[in-house]
Parts: sequence; C-alpha cells; structure tokens
Amino acid sequence: MGDTPLDGEDLTGDLALSIETVAGRERPDGALDMLINTSRGEISGVLHPCEGQPAAVVFVGGALGGLDGPANGIYPRLAESLRAGRTPDEPGGLSGFRLHYRQPGEFQECVLDVLAGTSFLKGIGARRVALVGHSFGAAVVIKAGELSDLVVGVAALSPQLYGTRSVERLAPRSLLLVHGTADSVLDCAASRDIHKRALEPKRLVLYDGAGHGLGACADELFELLAGWLVEVVDGEES
Repeated sequence: MGDTPLDGEDLTGDLALSIETVAGRERPDGALDMLINTSRGEISGVLHPCEGQPAAVVFVGGALGGLDGPANGIYPRLAESLRAGRTPDEPGGLSGFRLHYRQPGEFQECVLDVLAGTSFLKGIGARRVALVGHSFGAAVVIKAGELSDLVVGVAALSPQLYGTRSVERLAPRSLLLVHGTADSVLDCAASRDIHKRALEPKRLVLYDGAGHGLGACADELFELLAGWLVEVVDGEES
C-alpha cells in the first residue's frame, strides 16, 4: 500500500499511512491472528480467510475498538458464517477481517486503519470489500467508504453523527443503516438524519425496543447482515 492521503470536512493534518510488514499466526479454527505494521504503528486483527474468493468484509467496533462487535459479539459469528458460504452447494464465501484500531477513539487514525485494512485485503486478492462498523465505528466506516474505490457497501450500526457530514459522497456505494429505537446512547434520530442526507442506494432498518448494543435484535441483525453483505459484494443489491 502506498501513502494514503485523506481529505474531508472532519480530517486534517498529516494523514498518510503505508503498510510496511504483515505477519499472521494460524488459530486452531483456521482463522489468523494478524499484525499489520504501518508507518503509524501496529494494527491488529483476526482474518477469516476464504481462499480464491474476490470479496471481503472489514468489521470494526466502537470508540474502544475491539474485535467482537455489538449484538452479543456478532462479528466472529458472522465472519465464520460468511466464510463458510451460503449453502453446501455454494461453497464460495467471503473473507472477513475483524480489525482493532491503533488508537481507539481517534477518528482520523481509525479511518486510516480501515483504509489500511482494505488495502491489506486487496493485497491478498480482494476486489470488492464491504465495511461494517458500530457506534463511533459506524461513522468511521462511512468516511472510509467515501475514500476507497475498493469499497462497494457500508453497514453502519447505531451510528454517531460526527464524521458523516459528507455521507452523500458515499454514493454509488450501498449504505445500510441499523438502529434500535430504545438506544439511550445515540438516539435513532442520528440514523434517520444520515439516511435523509445519503444518496441511493440506501436502506434504514429500525429495531423496535433495541438498545445501543442491539442485543435484543441479535438474531434478526445476523440474518439481515448476512444477506445484505453477500448481495452487496456480489453486486446483486437493488
């Protein structure tokens, strides 16, 4: 990956990052603990590889980072499900990369991390990438999606507003917004506002009674994301 410049309303200063080395250690389940050494520090994560397939997903957490995501740790379960493929007769699945930020809570640095993650996936064969983020991370993936030609879709779960002022630039990439109506941390009005300003293709899903962590709708969210991600990276979403 060469230097990656960032620009935009919420991004300022020295914003170049380059990948220097990548190391991986295999887990018993076939996933890989990854360490990406960059010009701005080390990015860690877990790769769920699907060899020979050109599509992948990057998953990121909220302001504290982490690898498991909301909805009772939906990210590892979803990554493994997507890697396995949709049915035994259709073995081709998606690679997944669960990424932990270098500097959790630092918006610009976290955007750079996601862009580095997409570049890493491109280097191992990905040609179409979707991004999934929660809370603070939802705004991070919206901004990163605006800036990456590799990204074809962004799923923003319980998003914050900061970092989304130029969401119209995300088009023609697909945008999925998900929020709980009982979110006491970030009101679902944030998703409504982002959806109103975004251009097509876009979709807003509100789960009645669900809170910020979306635990009350974990099963429904799993099914929604599993289907949407496959459609987006396959280019089938309408």
